[in-house]
Amino acid sequence: MTREAAVKTYLEGLDDPSKVLSDVELVRKSQSGDRDAFSELVRRHQHLVYNVAYRFMRDATQAEDQAQESFIKAYRLLKGFRGDCSFSTWMYRVTATTCLTELNKRKKRAEVELIDESFSHTSDTEHQPTVKDRKEHIRRCVRLLPDRYATVVTLYYLKGISYLEIAETLGVPEGTLKTWMFRARKMLRKIVEKELSKDDIQFHSPR
Repeated sequence: MTREAAVKTYLEGLDDPSKVLSDVELVRKSQSGDRDAFSELVRRHQHLVYNVAYRFMRDATQAEDQAQESFIKAYRLLKGFRGDCSFSTWMYRVTATTCLTELNKRKKRAEVELIDESFSHTSDTEHQPTVKDRKEHIRRCVRLLPDRYATVVTLYYLKGISYLEIAETLGVPEGTLKTWMFRARKMLRKIVEKELSKDDIQFHSPR
């Protein structure tokens, strides 16, 4: 299926007799090349996909773009879907991965404003770094974290996404995610403290 055809399928979302079929049956028919079946899957799950995309992108237009891209990617990956989870759960993960990929592309040029969420500073020392200096320093520090740690810190602090949602998105147990966050905060603190004293900043644990 070409990209243009996939986009057309996404935009159509037309009514058809396949409505009476279950997701499992629609997936099976879609895997055999039935575009109408895939169109029905799009119709059923487009609101879920858009809502997931919006949680990541925080912009309606960008969410629509990533929702469309997610369905295109889903069609390409559909033959590999084995039914180990529900189609909606699988679609959630495809969408989250699509959005994360897009956000990672922007990471180097994005302004990662973690300081307001995760750090506080005092203002009674004459020679302390400026807020701008602190923000730039923290952005550099976050980039030095391993990718998975940088991802969870960014999603939690910048995007305001809960532990449970992040765990579902990345396909890991919530306990594993909390371990990653603990290690990420520990690593980030050490990186920051190489240049800034403990008296200058205080790192806050997640709520």
